[in-house]
Amino acid sequence: MTPHQISLNEAAAMTSRFRANREAILAARYQNLNILPLSETFERSAVDAILARSGCSGLRIYYGMDELLKVHAILVGSDEKNNDILPPHQNTLQETEDDYLAELSIRCPPTCPGDGPLNDD
Repeated sequence: MTPHQISLNEAAAMTSRFRANREAILAARYQNLNILPLSETFERSAVDAILARSGCSGLRIYYGMDELLKVHAILVGSDEKNNDILPPHQNTLQETEDDYLAELSIRCPPTCPGDGPLNDD
């Protein structure tokens, strides 16, 4: 196995455990609001663009929250020194920087994949 790989059985056990406990780990007032996704799907082109950045040797996942308190994965490349690869004008927070970060995923729920070992109860 290469670094970070796990078996399908391990992954299935972990995703099952998360589904069984995801609401219980939230304070009661946040339960049943689908704050925590079961999964998120990113288009390959978004991931490829991040990984194609000069010096990119890894993919980091941050977790953020939108205005409706829904948790989202935010993808960013990292270099061999474990630094984030961010837009050159990061202090100005420009909205026009492309291909450095990804978030606009397909969130489950509501749009979930079909049955399979990673999402069956």
